[in-house]
Amino acid sequence: MLRPQLPLNALRAFEAAARHLNFTRAALELCVSQAALSHQIRGLEDRLGVVLFHRLPRGVALTEEGARLYPVLNEAFDRISSGLGGVAGGRYREVLSVGVVGTFATGWLLPRLADFNSRHPDIELRLQTHNNRIDLAGEGLDLAIRFGDGDWQGQACTPVLDAPFAPVCAPALARELREARDLVQVSLLRSYRADEWARWLQAAGAAAVEARGPVFDSSLTLAAAAAGGAGVALLPLRMFEQDLAEGRLVQPFTQTVELGRYWLTRLRSRAESEAARRFREWLVS
Repeated sequence: MLRPQLPLNALRAFEAAARHLNFTRAALELCVSQAALSHQIRGLEDRLGVVLFHRLPRGVALTEEGARLYPVLNEAFDRISSGLGGVAGGRYREVLSVGVVGTFATGWLLPRLADFNSRHPDIELRLQTHNNRIDLAGEGLDLAIRFGDGDWQGQACTPVLDAPFAPVCAPALARELREARDLVQVSLLRSYRADEWARWLQAAGAAAVEARGPVFDSSLTLAAAAAGGAGVALLPLRMFEQDLAEGRLVQPFTQTVELGRYWLTRLRSRAESEAARRFREWLVS
């Protein structure tokens, strides 16, 4: 436990320097000179009786003790910032920071945000989209919605939504596809998950077809490329219901494949807040 006589400015100086791993950038953020920031960190090290940084020829690196202290202070300052933001304007609102994979954000969450806001007006959601690769602690997030198998180390995972995948494409291209083996004639747009097409093709009885085509890091860009006629994309149908209903995308085959589902995740090392609990219960309902 940190001793109460430790100066807040020194703790803030350490947290900023540890986050940037650079004294100059940390000093600029805190509007102090680099010499002043270095002095504060030296004083903190003297009080604690440990070395927090390795001073290197080019920059700094955290020592083992510094690496243990940093996440504690980072979370504490995040919570202070959220708490102050919550009482701004004279009315308390609990801030909840949620990282959301972009496909789920546009295909499911955003059309339903008004319902959440009306039910929970005292919670201020702060949404940050990602492409399914996210660091909850490093990015200061309370929760994350992501796609996968639910096996993320150190995280509590709640299943939210099943998402069967199927090929989709532009209407003109769909007219050329009568059976799965016809896909050998077209470009198969791919995600960074390399086995997706192979699993669908095997389920459709067309394992001999080889998936060739450009690789995208987001289902949203995959869908845009498919709608523009660049090829056939394998996408979670429930996230693109509007595009399918309005004819921008067409599903040429009924065969689907389960490649994972959407999950709500949080760090097990952090207790679930009241706002996080209410968001989870709303989401799964």
